[in-house]
Amino acid sequence: MTLESFITNWLGQDLPIRIEAFDGTEVGARDAKTTVKVNSPDALIRMAWAPGELGIVRAYVAGDISIEGDIYGLLELRSRIPEVKLTLGQIAELVRIVGVRNLRRIPPPPEEHRPSGRPHTRRRDAASISHHYDISNEFYRLILGPSFTYSCAVFADPSDTLEEAQENKYELISRKLDLKPGMRLLDVGSGWGGMVMHAAQHHGVKAVGVTISQPQVELARHRVAAAELTDRVEIRFQDYRDIDDGPFDAISSIGMFEHVGMQKLEQYFAKVTDLLVPGGRLLNHAVSRSSSARPSPLPKPSFSSRYVFPDGQLHEVGSVITALQDGGLEVRHMENLREHYALTLRRWVSNLEANWDAAVAEVGEGRARVWRLYMAASAVLFSDRQAHVDQVLAVKTFESGNSQFALRPHWERAQR
Repeated sequence: MTLESFITNWLGQDLPIRIEAFDGTEVGARDAKTTVKVNSPDALIRMAWAPGELGIVRAYVAGDISIEGDIYGLLELRSRIPEVKLTLGQIAELVRIVGVRNLRRIPPPPEEHRPSGRPHTRRRDAASISHHYDISNEFYRLILGPSFTYSCAVFADPSDTLEEAQENKYELISRKLDLKPGMRLLDVGSGWGGMVMHAAQHHGVKAVGVTISQPQVELARHRVAAAELTDRVEIRFQDYRDIDDGPFDAISSIGMFEHVGMQKLEQYFAKVTDLLVPGGRLLNHAVSRSSSARPSPLPKPSFSSRYVFPDGQLHEVGSVITALQDGGLEVRHMENLREHYALTLRRWVSNLEANWDAAVAEVGEGRARVWRLYMAASAVLFSDRQAHVDQVLAVKTFESGNSQFALRPHWERAQR
């Protein structure tokens, strides 16, 4: 069997992309918007040893495969091969094409990360967070823009700039929390300080942001000082489990919840509940899986778990609401921002591609490839309703049952 026949038997005829291989094989229209180049037989060897998503990703990250043109064109193949998995017969065909004598195991690219130790201990969580966030503040600036905001934006209109949409998101959360001057706000997983800075500047709160990424702490403190907010904003290098100076009037958690882990939900919500004053509000903003996706106790080996978010887990929003209420909070509002995240991710991909050479100079081509693929694939998942991003608003009720939450304006009424 030739490589050309293997490709057409696997992916079908009339491909929406063009494939060019090291042996001269050419499949697909010359004017396709996406060209995949198989640069080395090592790509096929990786696929034979890991006959699914992981093998293809390893080949791409290592440079054995390259993607030219529109990366979203490649992702259209998901409708043809939704699980990207080779059969035993297809693996045997690959072996024949490569040659048995050449079939040696190739080490994964250095960008692949395998956490060690018991999941969601402080040590392992710190290592997983470091793998994703501690690579380069400048790299993130190239992708995220000057807001340094690494979570779903909220677009009043698709023509909004990314900066405008991120400000919209911070203001939406501020209104849901009903922030007022003099309140004390905790932002769990505060990143580069965007939420706490917005809340202090526009709503007069005293804000504390915590993160376990040291590069984020350093840059966030610099940004706070440059904005002359050091009297109102404190940035800490601190695990949320170690916060002991509550209570807070309001707590925001934006894009951090995915790192908590299924086994730690009860502990997480118990902690944030304990840190809130009676009547205080929590806004939990997190990516969630669709209700049809089956949860697993631990992430399976995949592109995301090995290259992007080690130990990251997505929860179905209904189970999150249940866990919140079991933890002593009362849920008052839920909003799905799925379409907004699809648009946000596409803006980030555009930024990365526009700044490709600078990004590669910062973190290397392998890691830049990881981020390009992960953000583009995530945009498609949100567009296809296979993932959501939900904001859940909850309140800590009074022990007497005489909830005073209703005496404070609900966030929707507060906008008028």
